[in-house]
Amino acid sequence: MAIHEECGVFGVFADRPTDAAHLCYYGLYALQHRGQESCGIVVNDDGVFVSHKDTGLVSEVFSEKTLASFPVSSMAVAHTRYGTTGGASRVNCQPIEVNHQKGRMALAHNGNLSNAALLRSELELSGAIFHTTSDTETIAYIVTRERLRMPSIEDALSRAMDTLDGAYSLVLMSPQKLICARDSHGFRPLCFGKTQDGVYIVASESCAIHAVGGEVIRDVEPGEILIFTKSGVVSRREHCRQADKKTCIFEYIYFARPDSVIDGVSVHASRIRAGEILANTHPVQADVVIGVPDSGLDAALGYSRASGIPYEIGLVKNKYIGRTFIAPSGRADQVKIKLSAIEPAVRDKRVVLIDDSIVRGTTSARIVRLLREAGAREVHMRVCAPPFLHPCYYGTDIDSEEHLIASRLTVPQIAAQIGADSLGYLPTEALCELCSGGYCGACFTGDYPTAIPTGERKNRYERRLSEI
Repeated sequence: MAIHEECGVFGVFADRPTDAAHLCYYGLYALQHRGQESCGIVVNDDGVFVSHKDTGLVSEVFSEKTLASFPVSSMAVAHTRYGTTGGASRVNCQPIEVNHQKGRMALAHNGNLSNAALLRSELELSGAIFHTTSDTETIAYIVTRERLRMPSIEDALSRAMDTLDGAYSLVLMSPQKLICARDSHGFRPLCFGKTQDGVYIVASESCAIHAVGGEVIRDVEPGEILIFTKSGVVSRREHCRQADKKTCIFEYIYFARPDSVIDGVSVHASRIRAGEILANTHPVQADVVIGVPDSGLDAALGYSRASGIPYEIGLVKNKYIGRTFIAPSGRADQVKIKLSAIEPAVRDKRVVLIDDSIVRGTTSARIVRLLREAGAREVHMRVCAPPFLHPCYYGTDIDSEEHLIASRLTVPQIAAQIGADSLGYLPTEALCELCSGGYCGACFTGDYPTAIPTGERKNRYERRLSEI
């Protein structure tokens, strides 16, 4: 089963009119891996917001005609979504737009609030009416409430951050300003840069800044608020260093594109290092190392370099399968349609198979079987993450323990269940080698940086099970 993360955010600010809509379109394309359910762009036309949002991939939602309908503007905010909470309907598409007494606001959010249920209940009891089921509307309500009391939108956001708990990387647009913020733990990535012609770009990942011809200036620090206006960029740091840094370690293992750099660390280099650690902690006599596309490829290269076992491309991914793919019924195997084994690379060989994670074990079992059907003599699986033992509350669809194979079975039992000759996980104590500074590995250890939500369960995981 593939792990999914909530979404990607993107923002544009210039001191003069520019083609903000097209910049957002290219930025969302670069962030498509972070969410394939829906996407949206909101352009600021001198204080009037023009938007287009719908379910589907970026290429499905935006045509050249749609993009041409946007006005030339100096500001825009955009979003691509995979929802870990809330459904996939159009009503949950972002950015969320709000009209209030002091103006307008558009908001895009990546992450999950750990106190969302409590905040939503308090808002509903005070008379708020919600139109979506996402955490983002809760954030929008709180920012709007504070804006009615505060002299500026950045003051309102700062006050709202006193209330919000959990993961949020935000891009917010008012009639005059573009603002971005990252929660005080820094769970989700956020960075900003600038193009050669002076357009500021805010994005979830550095790869999106490069995609529009920009150069990264730096990451937004945990707790930092950045305000972009025609007068320049202002950093507010009153929420910085209020909490320990806890960047999601799975950004490095799986979520982010390998060409991105998060908090100063190359994702590609991090995955290479994971493979090297696996080779040193779980060596095996084998003939070839292969990775599961795409996130297992870099680690497979690292394993090969550290072990001296030749690296091969043993699995090929069908890159044309997107959200519109109709899952096969009956005896058809969805893994065989998505992945193909290269028989000459694995036939009669002892294979080391590298993947980013094992959740339920179903997909891993099918991939192992695929390699055996292609003639592999042995299959030794190595995993770039420790065993998943606990749910995530910060934007990853890892839910209740009963769905996690590692919470029920030992490592040898999991190996037998998936049909592998041996199985090795990345040691938990090695996670610190994949990033810089503090990280969140609560899904492995149960050591949560915030209070654990009570009284509700995410419904997202249940819905995904039918799609495997």
